[in-house]
Amino acid sequence: MTNPRPLPVDPLAEAKRQWLAHGWTDAADGMAVVTSVMRAQQLLLARVDATLKPFALSFARYEVLRLLAFSRAGRLPLSSVVARLQVHATTVTSTADRLIRDGLIVREPHPHDGRAAMLALTDAGRELVDRATTALNAEVFTDPGISRTDAAELVAIVARMRKAAGDFADPRPQPEPL
Repeated sequence: MTNPRPLPVDPLAEAKRQWLAHGWTDAADGMAVVTSVMRAQQLLLARVDATLKPFALSFARYEVLRLLAFSRAGRLPLSSVVARLQVHATTVTSTADRLIRDGLIVREPHPHDGRAAMLALTDAGRELVDRATTALNAEVFTDPGISRTDAAELVAIVARMRKAAGDFADPRPQPEPL
């Protein structure tokens, strides 16, 4: 959400100034990082939400549909969706239930594990996620509000943070092709 009129002072810079003035010097930079990233997330999510609203999709529902559309067969085990989206299983289950209710995915038995479930994209789900992706690409992803250079630097910085938090490991070295 953007302000109709910009504030005369950056409130996050003012918050950092206050942190420093109160003697919280060691925490001031970290507070500025956290609040800056959270504000950026609010700004980006507002644009994403506005773009997805005509498709009756939240970003969580979009992510599940897009992940299934990227898979070779349009289906993945529920556990793979949980792992790849890095969210709790109950969140994916709840999201999947709404997508099933709307006819965008179906739940199928796992072919090799009777205890597991597969999520599969329907034709309606594929068509909707393709239209939503076209809109997101045009209205948000092509111009996220920062330069390409800043975007690459930001992604690299956040990737280092995510790696340090255990989100992923470097891929194993692959042998050179013969």
